[in-house]
Amino acid sequence: MTQIFTIGFTRKTAQAFFELLAKNRVTVVVDVRLRPDSQLAGFAKARDLAYFLRAINICDYVHKLEFAPTAAMLDAYRADKDWAAYTRAFTALLDERAIMAALDRAWWDANRACLLCSEHEPDQCHRRLVAEHIAAAWGNVEVVHLMK
Repeated sequence: MTQIFTIGFTRKTAQAFFELLAKNRVTVVVDVRLRPDSQLAGFAKARDLAYFLRAINICDYVHKLEFAPTAAMLDAYRADKDWAAYTRAFTALLDERAIMAALDRAWWDANRACLLCSEHEPDQCHRRLVAEHIAAAWGNVEVVHLMK
């Protein structure tokens, strides 16, 4: 069975964040944010995060922009807070981008990959939608949300 982990960095201290990854033996963090170097990202800015992951957890870092929503989608969601509409639009975007054709299941099986975004909880975060999209396409996938 393939495991796909997800984590958000907000409402976590750096210590709690890195300990969660280490405790779950994550080997690569897959950043799915549109803007991984936002000034609001704190310790999770892409350049800093890649360094910290290597230095603290001996873990790799990759940024997958194709797993991120568009700026227009984010703006629309922030304006209307319509999660159902956002989910439909984002799922359609994943299909349009044909993300499954580019994924190598053997890589995911060989790594303990963790999808990273900012939201603390996965309920209304696109990282959950990405994980569920992959799980639905592949089958025999367990999605594990790292919270505490």
